[in-house]
Amino acid sequence: MAIVRAYMAHHQGMTVVALANVLHPGLMRARFHAEPIVKATELLLQERAPREVEKTHSPREWMKAGAYVRELVPPTPRRFLSPHQPIPHTQLLSNGRYSVMMTAAGSGYSRWGDLAVTRWREDATCDPWGTYIFLRDVDSGAVWSAGYQPTATEPDRYEATFFEDRVEIERLDGSITTKLEVAISPEDDAEVRRVTVSNGGIRTRVIELTSYAEVVLAPDAADAAHPAFSKLFVQTDTGRQRPAHDRAGARTSRAAAHTFVDDSGAILATRRHRSPEEPDVWAAHLAVTEGDPIGSVEFETDRARFLGRGRGIRTPVSVIDGRPLSNTCGAVLDPIFSLRRRIRLAPGTTAHVTFWTLVAASRTEVLALTDKHHDPAAFERAVTLAWTQAQVELFHLGIDADEASLFQRLATHVLYANPALRPSSDALARSTGTPPALWSIGISGDLPIVLCRIDDMEDLQIVKELLRAHEYWRMKQLSVDLVIVNEHPPSYAQDLQVALERTKRTSQSRLPSTVEPNDAPARVISLVISRSARTVAVV
Repeated sequence: MAIVRAYMAHHQGMTVVALANVLHPGLMRARFHAEPIVKATELLLQERAPREVEKTHSPREWMKAGAYVRELVPPTPRRFLSPHQPIPHTQLLSNGRYSVMMTAAGSGYSRWGDLAVTRWREDATCDPWGTYIFLRDVDSGAVWSAGYQPTATEPDRYEATFFEDRVEIERLDGSITTKLEVAISPEDDAEVRRVTVSNGGIRTRVIELTSYAEVVLAPDAADAAHPAFSKLFVQTDTGRQRPAHDRAGARTSRAAAHTFVDDSGAILATRRHRSPEEPDVWAAHLAVTEGDPIGSVEFETDRARFLGRGRGIRTPVSVIDGRPLSNTCGAVLDPIFSLRRRIRLAPGTTAHVTFWTLVAASRTEVLALTDKHHDPAAFERAVTLAWTQAQVELFHLGIDADEASLFQRLATHVLYANPALRPSSDALARSTGTPPALWSIGISGDLPIVLCRIDDMEDLQIVKELLRAHEYWRMKQLSVDLVIVNEHPPSYAQDLQVALERTKRTSQSRLPSTVEPNDAPARVISLVISRSARTVAVV
């Protein structure tokens, strides 16, 4: 026997009512709802308080917003003078639908919604996945790439710069300066990679530029589960004429095609359907030359023919040995996008070669995008609009340039595992973080998890910053589960838990209109841990 002291009379009454309700199932609840006063207002008990309320702005806040735009300070970019880091530094670019991740070495991925446009795997050691551009001096046979990867040729000077709206990689190899600029068009689902080649020597040089990307056009998880099977659904075809079923944007032929369009110098690709519910997806790869081109465009769609027998991405036979690309379409087991242009550089001159990757829902749409971006002025328009969109998004979320840089650095640890953050072997042995344990608290485990542990109201600002980071990552199409664990001891008022829930609701109501709930299936989960009982409960 033990005496339990209660200092509030209503606690004793609640205890008696609870016991009566258990001994006589639902009796006290039935008596309560039988009261006429309760019956008159019973419908109110079924209503829920609004959780998503749009924030209104006073005229004074709008005046501050205008002043903020006028006094905008140019953001401080992140610069890296070497591609060699233990963990790759990354930058996320997105227009809300199409996203690109770039490392300081030039690797990364391209995605359209939940579809992987190009193949990528997490590999901090070799980092051999991405969209690449090879350069070759025709006279000397020297080979390098626009970034450090994939050739791993050491440059005389190297600098990678991450801006909010674009990525720039500049390198010096002898007397040739190469500058790679990567951006995403806000008005179309298109990424652009412009290579600027300058000849600082005293003799004329002939430079060959060859692009390379492994085409996926499928969810990344499905491609990683069985890449050989996934590749079979992207097959090539010699069909240079428009399919009979593709008129006025109608559903295209079920047979996937890989087509070279002579007029614009673009490669088209689509994917064969595995079920009737799958939507159409078309991609195009296009090269635009500004300068003194030599010859016509060459193309390749077969990875095996491009790399050569026993070769890897660092030493492809088509580039190292200077072999011409096959200029053929047909059924292949491993499809790629590859275009080649050759330019002549007189001493002191500069040339530009712009490579576009475009994605649309039909062949008609992707051909229209190809025709639109064949204009050399399309690059400047895309870069200008990308800068404008970046400033608008940061202002909408209330994020300054320093915070955006911080969130980009945090995203690196989500994309690449950092050994320095790995728990000890003893901690991993004691862990119960198996899938069933995660499922019991509402976490699927399919997405990366960012965990925040808090036990004091004074640390609430950290939670607010992480919530802003979560919104920022959603804008960049990076899906993560943000889990906030409240480790404050149980209390009657639960001030910290109420503050966390209010902060979460406020942050979720500020998501930009360009980000739809289905675009990035990420969520915020608040948990309460009772130290005495050592249990976890979802609230």
